[in-house]
Amino acid sequence: MAVIGRLFAIFFGFLAACFVAGAVVLYAIFFPELSDVSSIDVDQGAINLILGFGFILVSGFALLPALIIALVTEAFSIRHILAYAVAGGIAGLCCYLAFIPFDTVNMTFNGIVRRHLEVMVGAGILGGVIYWMIAGRNAGAWRSPSPDASPAPPPMPR
Repeated sequence: MAVIGRLFAIFFGFLAACFVAGAVVLYAIFFPELSDVSSIDVDQGAINLILGFGFILVSGFALLPALIIALVTEAFSIRHILAYAVAGGIAGLCCYLAFIPFDTVNMTFNGIVRRHLEVMVGAGILGGVIYWMIAGRNAGAWRSPSPDASPAPPPMPR
């Protein structure tokens, strides 16, 4: 029964991390010149539409790296926030490189934009931290016995 609850925590952690990472990516890419959120005069419906598409885009590309990260951290009971931040940054890097064409003759990626790479890696790091806050702090805890279970009493002497 604990495994089913853990799967729900992983699922909701992934959804929240994708939503936050998508918001960061789309805000940084579409509005690079804006630094003060209160001075934005943009239609709220457009912002909601952009956030929705960003969530779908990020969650679609990040599903496989996030699944691998969740499996590894659950298998080895990795609970440190730094591990999730680094893994999220690597997932963001993988998602960005999935968009960039790869030249097989020269064995290089063509058209890497440094700012976009930094935004994707930063969004991945933030997504990893959000995932840690929801699901990563208790990674692998479903395998250990519950702390409230008292040990069996010693046998009675004869």
